Amino acid sequence: MNDDQLLRYSRQIMLPSVGFEGQEKLLNARVLIIGMGGLGSPVAMYLAAAGIGHLVICDFDDVDLSNLQRQIIHLNENRIGVNKAESAKQTLEQLNPQIKITALTQKLDKKNLIEQVQCADVVVDSTDNFDSRFMLNAICFEQRTPLVSGAAIRMEGQVIVFANQGEGPCYRCLYKEDGDDTATTCSENGVLSPVVGIIGSIQALETMKLIMSIGKPLVSRLLLLDAFTMDWRSLKLPVDRDCPVCSKHSKQ
Repeated sequence: MNDDQLLRYSRQIMLPSVGFEGQEKLLNARVLIIGMGGLGSPVAMYLAAAGIGHLVICDFDDVDLSNLQRQIIHLNENRIGVNKAESAKQTLEQLNPQIKITALTQKLDKKNLIEQVQCADVVVDSTDNFDSRFMLNAICFEQRTPLVSGAAIRMEGQVIVFANQGEGPCYRCLYKEDGDDTATTCSENGVLSPVVGIIGSIQALETMKLIMSIGKPLVSRLLLLDAFTMDWRSLKLPVDRDCPVCSKHSKQ
C-alpha cells in the first residue's frame, strides 16, 4: 500500500480484525455484482469506498426517472437513458479512482456468467427476478464461489450468504423454481427507499467479511428485516434434501 492508501483506508486498518493484512486482501479481491439497482447501488459504493481492488458490475438496463428514488449510484436526472453499469462506473470512479472497475452492459448468457463467476472471489446477487437468481445460484454452487444474496420490497428485506464449499444449502433450498416475479418486484409492489439501502449495506459488509475471513458471516442464515416495526429475525436455513442444485440425495 502507498501513503495515499494508508490514509484513505486508515479507519479500517486500525481495526484489530482488519489491519494491514485485511486491507491488502480487499485490495487484491475481485467482486462481481449483478444488478446496479436499489441493492447494487449501496453494495458497489461501499465496496468501492472500502478499497475492493476490482469491481465487476453488470446491468443491461438503462436509468429512468423512477429509479432515482432509491438507486442512489445514478445521482441525478442527467443519467436518465444511460446504461446502469456505465452510470455506476462513472460514480464509482469519482468515489475511488484507485480501484479498477469493469462495467458489463450486456445481459450475460450462461457461458459468460460462468467465466465471470470463475474470476470472482465473491459474487453479490442484487437482481430482482427469479430466473437470474436461480442461474447465478447454480453457477456459484458449481464453481464453489461464495454468493451474497439480498432482496427488498415494500418495507421488508432479507440477506443470506451461501458459502458454496460443498456443504450447506443454496438459494434453491429457499425458493422453488415456480417463484412469481410479480410478487417480488419493486415496480409491482413498491419499496421505501432506505430499505434497499439497509439491505445493500449489509450485503457489502458480508462481502468484506468473507474476503477478509473475519467475524461470523451470514452463512446459511437468513436475516429478515421488517422495517415497519424495525424488527430483525435470523433463521437457520437447512438443506432441502430434494434440491436439484445442492442436495446429494437428489442426485443419487
